[in-house]
Amino acid sequence: MKLNKLISAILLTACAGSASAASSLGLSNYQLTGNFALDTLGGIGLEASAVTYARDRNSLFFVGDEGLGVVEVSLTGQTLGSQAFNWAGTGSTNNDAEGLTYLGNGELVVVDERPQIAYKFTYSAGGVVALNNQPKVAITGSTTSVGNVGTEGISFDPRDGSFYSVKQDNPAQLRRSTLDFQVGFGTASTSVLFAGASSVFGLNSLSDVQTLSPIDRLAGTEAANNLLLLSLDSRQLVEISSTGQILSSFDLSTLTTQAIEGVTVDASGNIYLVAENNGTSFPNSRLFVLSSTAVPLPGAVWLFGSALAGFTALRRKKA
Repeated sequence: MKLNKLISAILLTACAGSASAASSLGLSNYQLTGNFALDTLGGIGLEASAVTYARDRNSLFFVGDEGLGVVEVSLTGQTLGSQAFNWAGTGSTNNDAEGLTYLGNGELVVVDERPQIAYKFTYSAGGVVALNNQPKVAITGSTTSVGNVGTEGISFDPRDGSFYSVKQDNPAQLRRSTLDFQVGFGTASTSVLFAGASSVFGLNSLSDVQTLSPIDRLAGTEAANNLLLLSLDSRQLVEISSTGQILSSFDLSTLTTQAIEGVTVDASGNIYLVAENNGTSFPNSRLFVLSSTAVPLPGAVWLFGSALAGFTALRRKKA
Protein backbone atom coordinates (compact mmCIF):
# COMPACT_ATOMS: atom_id res chain seq x y z
CA MET A 1 0.00 0.00 0.00
CA LYS A 2 2.85 2.32 0.86
CA LEU A 3 4.44 1.60 -2.53
CA ASN A 4 1.18 2.43 -4.31
CA LYS A 5 0.99 5.74 -2.48
CA LEU A 6 4.59 6.51 -3.42
CA ILE A 7 3.92 5.73 -7.07
CA SER A 8 0.81 7.93 -7.06
CA ALA A 9 2.70 10.83 -5.48
CA ILE A 10 5.53 10.63 -8.00
CA LEU A 11 3.14 10.40 -10.94
CA LEU A 12 1.19 13.41 -9.69
CA THR A 13 4.44 15.36 -9.40
CA ALA A 14 5.41 14.33 -12.93
CA CYS A 15 2.03 15.41 -14.28
CA ALA A 16 2.31 18.76 -12.50
CA GLY A 17 5.76 19.23 -14.01
CA SER A 18 4.37 18.38 -17.42
CA ALA A 19 1.61 20.97 -17.07
CA SER A 20 4.16 23.60 -16.04
CA ALA A 21 6.42 22.73 -18.97
CA ALA A 22 3.46 23.02 -21.32
CA SER A 23 2.85 26.63 -20.30
CA SER A 24 6.37 28.01 -19.80
CA LEU A 25 9.95 27.54 -20.95
CA GLY A 26 11.07 28.10 -17.35
CA LEU A 27 14.08 30.42 -17.44
CA SER A 28 14.79 29.70 -13.77
CA ASN A 29 15.98 26.25 -14.88
CA TYR A 30 18.60 27.69 -17.25
CA GLN A 31 22.31 28.10 -16.62
CA LEU A 32 25.35 29.28 -18.58
CA THR A 33 26.87 26.42 -20.58
CA GLY A 34 28.95 28.30 -23.15
CA ASN A 35 30.94 31.53 -23.48
CA PHE A 36 32.74 32.12 -26.78
CA ALA A 37 34.66 35.01 -28.36
CA LEU A 38 33.46 35.95 -31.86
CA ASP A 39 35.98 36.82 -34.57
CA THR A 40 36.27 40.53 -35.41
CA LEU A 41 36.62 39.85 -39.17
CA GLY A 42 37.91 43.31 -40.01
CA GLY A 43 35.04 44.92 -38.12
CA ILE A 44 32.06 42.89 -39.40
CA GLY A 45 32.10 40.84 -36.20
CA LEU A 46 32.26 43.82 -33.84
CA GLU A 47 29.38 45.34 -31.84
CA ALA A 48 27.15 42.25 -32.16
CA SER A 49 23.58 43.48 -31.90
CA ALA A 50 21.34 40.64 -33.12
CA VAL A 51 21.51 36.87 -33.57
CA THR A 52 19.26 34.25 -35.16
CA TYR A 53 19.25 30.45 -35.42
CA ALA A 54 19.14 28.73 -38.82
CA ARG A 55 17.41 25.41 -38.27
CA ASP A 56 18.14 23.97 -41.72
CA ARG A 57 21.85 24.79 -41.33
CA ASN A 58 22.16 24.21 -37.54
CA SER A 59 24.13 27.43 -37.29
CA LEU A 60 23.76 31.02 -36.11
CA PHE A 61 23.86 34.33 -37.96
CA PHE A 62 24.65 37.64 -36.28
CA VAL A 63 25.07 41.29 -37.26
CA GLY A 64 26.86 44.23 -35.67
CA ASP A 65 25.17 47.58 -35.28
CA GLU A 66 27.66 49.26 -37.62
CA GLY A 67 25.87 47.40 -40.41
CA LEU A 68 28.98 46.11 -42.17
CA GLY A 69 27.51 42.69 -42.87
CA VAL A 70 26.23 39.38 -41.53
CA VAL A 71 28.34 36.55 -40.09
CA GLU A 72 27.50 32.84 -39.93
CA VAL A 73 28.97 30.95 -36.97
CA SER A 74 28.68 27.50 -35.45
CA LEU A 75 26.73 26.97 -32.23
CA THR A 76 30.03 27.42 -30.40
CA GLY A 77 30.99 30.64 -32.18
CA GLN A 78 33.40 29.44 -34.88
CA THR A 79 33.21 31.57 -38.03
CA LEU A 80 31.69 29.72 -41.00
CA GLY A 81 31.44 32.65 -43.41
CA SER A 82 30.28 36.23 -43.84
CA GLN A 83 28.53 38.51 -46.32
CA ALA A 84 29.01 42.28 -46.60
CA PHE A 85 26.17 44.82 -46.77
CA ASN A 86 26.09 47.59 -49.39
CA TRP A 87 23.78 50.37 -48.16
CA ALA A 88 24.07 52.59 -51.26
CA GLY A 89 20.73 54.03 -52.31
CA THR A 90 18.91 53.04 -49.11
CA GLY A 91 18.98 56.56 -47.72
CA SER A 92 20.20 55.21 -44.39
CA THR A 93 22.35 57.66 -42.46
CA ASN A 94 23.61 55.26 -39.79
CA ASN A 95 23.37 51.76 -41.34
CA ASP A 96 22.19 50.68 -37.90
CA ALA A 97 21.51 46.95 -38.27
CA GLU A 98 19.78 46.03 -35.01
CA GLY A 99 17.30 43.29 -35.92
CA LEU A 100 17.93 39.93 -37.61
CA THR A 101 15.80 36.83 -38.17
CA TYR A 102 16.14 33.71 -40.31
CA LEU A 103 13.33 32.60 -42.63
CA GLY A 104 14.78 29.37 -44.03
CA ASN A 105 16.55 28.26 -47.22
CA GLY A 106 19.28 30.85 -46.68
CA GLU A 107 16.90 33.82 -46.47
CA LEU A 108 17.26 36.40 -43.70
CA VAL A 109 15.65 39.67 -42.71
CA VAL A 110 17.74 42.53 -41.31
CA VAL A 111 16.23 45.71 -39.85
CA ASP A 112 17.66 49.23 -39.98
CA GLU A 113 16.79 50.64 -36.55
CA ARG A 114 16.01 54.31 -37.17
CA PRO A 115 13.81 54.24 -40.32
CA GLN A 116 12.54 50.81 -39.18
CA ILE A 117 12.95 49.27 -42.63
CA ALA A 118 13.22 45.48 -42.95
CA TYR A 119 15.26 44.04 -45.85
CA LYS A 120 14.95 40.43 -47.01
CA PHE A 121 18.00 38.89 -48.66
CA THR A 122 19.61 35.54 -49.47
CA TYR A 123 22.88 34.73 -47.75
CA SER A 124 25.91 34.12 -49.95
CA ALA A 125 29.19 33.49 -48.13
CA GLY A 126 31.94 35.82 -49.29
CA GLY A 127 29.57 38.00 -51.29
CA VAL A 128 28.12 41.49 -51.04
CA VAL A 129 24.39 42.19 -50.93
CA ALA A 130 23.04 45.52 -52.20
CA LEU A 131 20.22 46.05 -49.71
CA ASN A 132 18.43 48.70 -51.76
CA ASN A 133 17.86 46.14 -54.52
CA GLN A 134 16.32 43.59 -52.16
CA PRO A 135 12.65 43.15 -51.20
CA LYS A 136 11.92 45.50 -48.30
CA VAL A 137 9.13 46.92 -46.21
CA ALA A 138 8.67 49.68 -43.62
CA ILE A 139 7.48 47.88 -40.48
CA THR A 140 5.31 50.77 -39.29
CA GLY A 141 4.35 51.99 -42.76
CA SER A 142 6.61 55.03 -42.37
CA THR A 143 10.32 55.45 -43.14
CA THR A 144 10.71 58.60 -41.04
CA SER A 145 13.63 58.20 -38.66
CA VAL A 146 12.66 57.79 -35.01
CA GLY A 147 16.26 58.25 -33.88
CA ASN A 148 18.29 55.81 -31.85
CA VAL A 149 15.22 54.35 -30.11
CA GLY A 150 13.74 52.43 -33.04
CA THR A 151 13.41 48.75 -33.94
CA GLU A 152 15.93 46.75 -31.92
CA GLY A 153 14.81 43.22 -32.68
CA ILE A 154 12.67 41.04 -34.94
CA SER A 155 11.61 37.38 -34.82
CA PHE A 156 9.90 35.24 -37.45
CA ASP A 157 7.13 32.83 -36.43
CA PRO A 158 7.29 29.94 -38.94
CA ARG A 159 3.83 28.69 -37.96
CA ASP A 160 1.97 31.50 -39.70
CA GLY A 161 4.67 33.67 -41.30
CA SER A 162 4.13 36.59 -38.93
CA PHE A 163 6.85 38.73 -37.37
CA TYR A 164 7.29 40.07 -33.85
CA SER A 165 9.42 43.18 -33.36
CA VAL A 166 10.37 45.50 -30.52
CA LYS A 167 10.94 49.25 -30.42
CA GLN A 168 13.59 50.22 -27.88
CA ASP A 169 11.81 52.99 -25.95
CA ASN A 170 10.11 56.42 -26.05
CA PRO A 171 7.80 54.50 -26.19
CA ALA A 172 8.89 50.90 -25.83
CA GLN A 173 6.69 48.66 -27.99
CA LEU A 174 6.09 44.98 -28.66
CA ARG A 175 4.53 44.58 -32.12
CA ARG A 176 3.19 41.85 -34.37
CA SER A 177 3.27 42.26 -38.16
CA THR A 178 2.34 40.70 -41.44
CA LEU A 179 5.07 41.85 -43.82
CA ASP A 180 4.79 41.74 -47.61
CA PHE A 181 8.32 42.17 -48.93
CA GLN A 182 8.63 43.67 -52.41
CA VAL A 183 11.44 45.24 -54.43
CA GLY A 184 10.90 48.98 -54.08
CA PHE A 185 8.66 48.75 -51.04
CA GLY A 186 6.10 46.23 -49.89
CA THR A 187 3.32 46.77 -47.37
CA ALA A 188 3.03 46.05 -43.66
CA SER A 189 0.13 45.39 -41.34
CA THR A 190 1.44 46.03 -37.83
CA SER A 191 -0.31 45.96 -34.47
CA VAL A 192 1.18 47.27 -31.23
CA LEU A 193 0.49 44.55 -28.67
CA PHE A 194 1.99 46.26 -25.62
CA ALA A 195 3.63 49.65 -25.05
CA GLY A 196 4.97 51.85 -22.29
CA ALA A 197 6.24 55.43 -22.28
CA SER A 198 9.13 54.69 -19.91
CA SER A 199 8.93 50.93 -19.38
CA VAL A 200 6.95 47.85 -20.36
CA PHE A 201 6.77 44.49 -18.54
CA GLY A 202 8.87 46.18 -15.86
CA LEU A 203 11.74 46.56 -18.34
CA ASN A 204 13.40 49.93 -18.94
CA SER A 205 13.95 49.20 -22.63
CA LEU A 206 13.45 46.43 -25.19
CA SER A 207 16.52 45.14 -27.03
CA ASP A 208 15.31 41.98 -28.80
CA VAL A 209 12.45 39.50 -29.10
CA GLN A 210 12.31 35.78 -29.86
CA THR A 211 9.29 33.56 -30.42
CA LEU A 212 9.41 30.13 -28.73
CA SER A 213 7.50 28.37 -31.52
CA PRO A 214 10.69 26.86 -33.06
CA ILE A 215 11.39 24.74 -29.94
CA ASP A 216 10.41 21.16 -30.73
CA ARG A 217 9.33 20.10 -27.24
CA LEU A 218 6.92 23.04 -27.02
CA ALA A 219 5.10 22.22 -30.28
CA GLY A 220 1.35 22.13 -29.73
CA THR A 221 1.60 23.54 -26.20
CA GLU A 222 0.62 26.89 -24.75
CA ALA A 223 4.30 27.71 -24.25
CA ALA A 224 4.88 27.75 -28.02
CA ASN A 225 2.93 31.03 -28.07
CA ASN A 226 5.26 32.67 -25.55
CA LEU A 227 7.99 35.19 -26.32
CA LEU A 228 11.41 35.97 -24.91
CA LEU A 229 12.11 39.67 -24.39
CA LEU A 230 15.63 41.00 -23.86
CA SER A 231 16.35 44.27 -22.07
CA LEU A 232 19.83 45.76 -22.17
CA ASP A 233 19.05 48.54 -19.69
CA SER A 234 17.40 46.21 -17.17
CA ARG A 235 19.88 43.38 -17.88
CA GLN A 236 17.03 40.89 -17.91
CA LEU A 237 15.69 38.15 -20.16
CA VAL A 238 12.01 37.54 -19.54
CA GLU A 239 9.45 35.08 -20.86
CA ILE A 240 5.95 36.42 -21.41
CA SER A 241 2.69 34.79 -22.42
CA SER A 242 0.53 35.90 -25.34
CA THR A 243 -1.50 37.95 -22.85
CA GLY A 244 1.56 39.76 -21.51
CA GLN A 245 1.96 37.79 -18.27
CA ILE A 246 5.56 37.48 -17.09
CA LEU A 247 6.17 33.74 -16.66
CA SER A 248 9.89 33.49 -15.91
CA SER A 249 13.08 35.53 -16.01
CA PHE A 250 16.88 35.28 -16.08
CA ASP A 251 19.28 37.84 -14.59
CA LEU A 252 21.84 38.70 -17.28
CA SER A 253 24.04 40.74 -14.93
CA THR A 254 25.56 37.45 -13.76
CA LEU A 255 27.01 36.76 -17.22
CA THR A 256 29.08 39.80 -18.22
CA THR A 257 29.41 43.57 -18.01
CA GLN A 258 29.22 43.70 -21.82
CA ALA A 259 26.07 44.96 -23.52
CA ILE A 260 23.93 41.93 -24.40
CA GLU A 261 21.73 42.96 -27.33
CA GLY A 262 20.57 39.82 -29.17
CA VAL A 263 18.76 36.56 -28.33
CA THR A 264 17.63 33.47 -30.22
CA VAL A 265 16.75 29.82 -29.51
CA ASP A 266 17.41 26.53 -31.26
CA ALA A 267 15.09 23.56 -31.78
CA SER A 268 16.28 21.95 -28.54
CA GLY A 269 15.48 25.03 -26.46
CA ASN A 270 19.04 26.25 -25.95
CA ILE A 271 19.26 30.05 -25.73
CA TYR A 272 21.96 32.05 -27.54
CA LEU A 273 22.87 35.62 -26.59
CA VAL A 274 25.30 38.01 -28.28
CA ALA A 275 27.11 40.86 -26.56
CA GLU A 276 29.06 43.81 -27.94
CA ASN A 277 32.81 44.14 -27.52
CA ASN A 278 33.79 46.63 -24.84
CA GLY A 279 37.15 48.37 -25.08
CA THR A 280 40.35 46.58 -24.14
CA SER A 281 38.68 44.46 -21.45
CA PHE A 282 36.48 42.70 -24.00
CA PRO A 283 37.95 43.31 -27.49
CA ASN A 284 35.62 40.77 -29.13
CA SER A 285 31.88 40.41 -29.32
CA ARG A 286 30.83 37.29 -27.43
CA LEU A 287 28.34 34.45 -27.72
CA PHE A 288 26.73 33.12 -24.54
CA VAL A 289 24.79 29.85 -24.43
CA LEU A 290 22.15 29.05 -21.81
CA SER A 291 20.79 25.52 -21.42
CA SER A 292 18.05 24.05 -19.26
CA THR A 293 18.95 21.84 -16.31
CA ALA A 294 15.42 20.45 -16.08
CA VAL A 295 14.90 16.82 -17.12
CA PRO A 296 12.25 16.63 -19.87
CA LEU A 297 9.16 14.63 -18.90
CA PRO A 298 9.93 11.54 -21.04
CA GLY A 299 13.38 11.35 -19.46
CA ALA A 300 11.95 11.83 -15.98
CA VAL A 301 9.42 9.07 -16.55
CA TRP A 302 12.18 6.76 -17.83
CA LEU A 303 14.30 7.46 -14.75
CA PHE A 304 11.31 6.83 -12.50
CA GLY A 305 10.51 3.60 -14.32
CA SER A 306 14.08 2.36 -13.99
CA ALA A 307 14.19 3.20 -10.31
CA LEU A 308 10.81 1.58 -9.72
CA ALA A 309 11.88 -1.61 -11.51
CA GLY A 310 15.00 -1.82 -9.37
CA PHE A 311 13.07 -1.14 -6.20
CA THR A 312 10.47 -3.79 -7.04
CA ALA A 313 13.16 -6.36 -7.84
CA LEU A 314 14.86 -5.62 -4.52
CA ARG A 315 11.60 -6.12 -2.62
CA ARG A 316 10.98 -9.43 -4.34
CA LYS A 317 14.51 -10.58 -3.56
CA LYS A 318 14.06 -9.74 0.13
CA ALA A 319 10.69 -11.51 0.16
